[in-house]
Amino acid sequence: MFDWLLPENHAIAILKKDHDTVKGLFDDYEGTEVNAARTIIDKALIELKVHAVIEEEIFYPTVRKQVGAGLMNEADEEHHVAKILIAELEQSSGGGDHRDAKFKVLAESVRHHIKEEEEKILPKAKDLDIDFERLGTRMLIRKNELLKNGIPPDGEHDMVARAGRSADSPAAASKRRKKAPAARTARTPRKTATARTTKTRKSASQ
Repeated sequence: MFDWLLPENHAIAILKKDHDTVKGLFDDYEGTEVNAARTIIDKALIELKVHAVIEEEIFYPTVRKQVGAGLMNEADEEHHVAKILIAELEQSSGGGDHRDAKFKVLAESVRHHIKEEEEKILPKAKDLDIDFERLGTRMLIRKNELLKNGIPPDGEHDMVARAGRSADSPAAASKRRKKAPAARTARTPRKTATARTTKTRKSASQ
């Protein structure tokens, strides 16, 4: 259980505050109306993207050796999965059941990541003999830069953008395919009518 009393600008305290913020947004999302839910999703995605950058650029490289490759590699992969879901959510900015489901899956994944980080990674990192307040200051400076200037695109966003519609979930892709035959069927009578007209004209000319 994470119950350490740390200065506000301590690097681990900053990460814990971010964790509490996104978990609060996940809780707020449940049972909200559509318009409010969209606002919550937008806020949560920004929080998650900024948090991922300061961890990957500053915190993770600093503590990786102390924590160990196994835990850190797992954390990297959990970030990768979350960023794919974030990219897909940002690509489909409207509403709908699938977007709602995707955000809930993201929330479950991030909650798991937070639990693993707070129970396994941060306790090991805390024993590292470094100036965590100085590290925290670097993280806060970078965080403010990202919020002011924007978050640079990552590989997951590029991948989802290139995939386009092929990045749909299986259910969404199936729904789209079902609509396509219906559209083709609707056009078929026109082709048949044209064929009959052509045949009639040929008969008349004979």
